[in-house]
Amino acid sequence: METYLLDWANLLLRWLHVIVAIAWIGSSFYFVFLDSSLTPPEDEQLKKDGVSGELWAVHGGGFYHPVKFAVSPPRLPDHLHWFYWESYSTWLSGFALFLISYLWSPSVYLIDPQVMDWSPAAAIAAALAFLVVFWLLYDAICRTLGQKENGDAKVGALVLVLVCVAAWLATQLFAGRAAFLLMGAMIATAMSANVFFWIIPGQRTVVADLKAGRPVDPIHGQRGKQRSVHNTYFTLPVLFAMLSNHYSFTYTHPYNWLILIGMMFAGAAIRQFFVMRHGHKLGRNPHPWKYAAAGVVVLVALIVWLRPAPTAAVAVPQTVSYAELKPVLEQRCVMCHGEALQSKNVRLDSAEAVKLHAQTVYQQVVVTRLMPMNNATGITEEERALVAQWFKGGAKID
Repeated sequence: METYLLDWANLLLRWLHVIVAIAWIGSSFYFVFLDSSLTPPEDEQLKKDGVSGELWAVHGGGFYHPVKFAVSPPRLPDHLHWFYWESYSTWLSGFALFLISYLWSPSVYLIDPQVMDWSPAAAIAAALAFLVVFWLLYDAICRTLGQKENGDAKVGALVLVLVCVAAWLATQLFAGRAAFLLMGAMIATAMSANVFFWIIPGQRTVVADLKAGRPVDPIHGQRGKQRSVHNTYFTLPVLFAMLSNHYSFTYTHPYNWLILIGMMFAGAAIRQFFVMRHGHKLGRNPHPWKYAAAGVVVLVALIVWLRPAPTAAVAVPQTVSYAELKPVLEQRCVMCHGEALQSKNVRLDSAEAVKLHAQTVYQQVVVTRLMPMNNATGITEEERALVAQWFKGGAKID
């Protein structure tokens, strides 16, 4: 029953996490586009009111005219919309999902004895430390160098080094699948912390100063903008890390840390292209094609590098019966998919159950090679071939 309830919690939390992440990423992308597309106001009254940029847009049958005040508007409206629950909800749902998926069963999902054979408690503590330590180091870099000359370039370079070191370290400590997901969670934690510790507090200070009639310090807007820009470059790398668990050829590779760095770099470079293309349309910067090209080159290089090497064919019978398949399932699969555990509500301890889940077994064992998890039970290539031949022969159980 515990496994069954955990599966439901996993499903519902994953659903919620995707929904709120779409809301957060969507609003983030929109405001980056908006900032990059604003033009100086033409209306004299808007100029007098302190408007620094405006945009005309059409969507859904209506026309929209958003404007941006350089520091503060002449007066605050009665209703002011705040963008923060999208971020908080994404982090909370994501951490809850990480908790029940990985931290709840660290021996299964977090630990790979072939990588690092340590206790569940130590692995959990190290995983949580990744979230906290990365934020502290990243935040220290931003606070120390962010406001200095060429601060953005210095911060970007050091954060890149920090991410590379973290990627290498994570893959030396945790199972590959967990390491990739942990890197996504680590960066996403920094993104949400940017909102919680810097962006929203700065905005609250500005609002409080406006209501009290005090001068508004522009530093709050500058810091908030800086962290918001960082978040937009973090987005595509995080999304790759979150999706990577479906593609074992990435995280099971001997140089999985290099693959992770390459994919994250490609995502950030392609995001840079989309950020700068709006400015290019307005004549503010050269065409950013080189960033997209750099990202695509890295992706193509990874595709070529990871192409499957020719392997000798495994000799298997022309037809494989259920009687021949059963010992493989009992030795490699039933410990997690039997009466006692029933992981993902899947049982493989009877002929009828195996027939019911034949498609899933073939996909997970042969196509994606995700199971057994981290190959904890040591399934061989010959045994995977038996599963494939049995399925292709009609998945018969008689």
